[in-house]
Parts: sequence; C-alpha cells; structure tokens
Amino acid sequence: MQKKPTLEQLRAQNAWEVSAAYKSEHVNAAKALPALIMNSGLMQVLAFCHDKGRAPGLVADHLRTWLTSRFPATFAQGSAFPAFMQALMQTSPATFQAINSEAFAWMKWLRQMSAARKDRS
Repeated sequence: MQKKPTLEQLRAQNAWEVSAAYKSEHVNAAKALPALIMNSGLMQVLAFCHDKGRAPGLVADHLRTWLTSRFPATFAQGSAFPAFMQALMQTSPATFQAINSEAFAWMKWLRQMSAARKDRS
C-alpha cells in the first residue's frame, strides 16, 4: 500500500520538476523572490515579475501555478495573471495570509531545488 505524500514532499517534487530547465538567471530569480515578497508583498512582486518577463516571469508563473493547485476554490479561473491577481484582490484576509504562507513555503523548496539542478556548464 502506497502512502500519500506529505505537503512538504509535494512542494519539493513540484519545485524539482519545474526547475529542471532553469538556467542561472532563473535560479537567481528564485533566490531573490522571497526577499522581494517579504519587503514589497506578494501582489506587488507578481506584478513586477509579470512586467519584467523572462526569468522572473517564468518563476512567478510557476509560483502562480502551484498556488492555483493549492487553492482551487480561490483561483477557480486558473493561474493566468489577470484572473489570479483579481482573485487575490477579492479574497478574504485569512485566505490571503494562507496564500502568502504557502508562497513562502514553496519558494523555500524552489530556491534549493533550482540551485541543485542548475546547468553548471
């Protein structure tokens, strides 16, 4: 009988999978995002990354996809940037706080997994 993976295992697995093709610029973005979120807030950083595009935009896309999977009732319309941001603006304070906490928990794994997997050539 196979046991159900823990939430930490799911976070680690997802971070491992999405970071498979990351290059140095993606790893740098993954390392920087938690501090940016801490200083500026989740919505501001997601907007910044969306505007910036490239590596930060891809890392933010992966974060949005993860959060959408963890909070399907909040992000029922999917993880597309406009719908995601609208859902964040309309959610309750308690749910917003839970989303922020989950973002940090997942980003902790992404930082480590992306650094471990980056192309060193």
